[in-house]
Amino acid sequence: MKDNDLFEDVELATPSNTDTGIVDVIQDDRPKTTDPKWNDYVLSLFDDSEMYDGRPLCHGLRRVAELLFGDIVCSRPTKVFPPQDDNGIGRATVIWEVVFENGQSFSDVADCWEGNTDDTFCVFNTATAATRAEGRALRKALRLRVVAAEEITKKNTAEIVKSISQTNAIQNTQGEYQSAGRMTENQERFIDGKSKQLDIHPAKLFKEIFNLSVSKKIDKKQASDAIEKINEYQQNRGSIPSSITGYQQDWRN
Repeated sequence: MKDNDLFEDVELATPSNTDTGIVDVIQDDRPKTTDPKWNDYVLSLFDDSEMYDGRPLCHGLRRVAELLFGDIVCSRPTKVFPPQDDNGIGRATVIWEVVFENGQSFSDVADCWEGNTDDTFCVFNTATAATRAEGRALRKALRLRVVAAEEITKKNTAEIVKSISQTNAIQNTQGEYQSAGRMTENQERFIDGKSKQLDIHPAKLFKEIFNLSVSKKIDKKQASDAIEKINEYQQNRGSIPSSITGYQQDWRN
């Protein structure tokens, strides 16, 4: 017998415990959506690259949703409420709808403002609200009991809301704050976020455009003027003087 004939009738099989990467095959014995094990089963379908800190990312939610329910034929915002505050980041709200090829549709709403979003993403509040709303619609379709990673913030939203409520109470009893009051945290966050986006050095902006030093107190009116100027630069980036470019994170010092 030749050596080449030794394995003629042998079938080669892949070991059952071999890791083939992202799960893309649905088990026949998967739990029903009403089964208490359903949540853990769905989470097991996510790849590590589709998770952040134990929570699914939106792009992973899309893939797993299509894996379980078929192709998504429509995924779009049905209503968008952009921020209305010209002197701050404001609140953006988006309603998102997802429709599957089997005809099922799911929608949900999400918002984004400086109190519930990390500063890095807060300046893109409408886009962030859209991603959150899509993630919430997909979570609803998947019947997941965990929130998406994009919905989480490191900020203490409860404390921020409490502080705003206290501020509003003072305004109601004493009238509006004087414009000479110190620049607010919201104004400072907005200036920092937009300046980073536009590659503007805020300290140079105050010094060269308004003849102000950030080492001294910047009042609300001055901060409002700076925000208005930054908004103008955003509309026409070519008008940004080269002398104020070069964002630095420690500009407040």
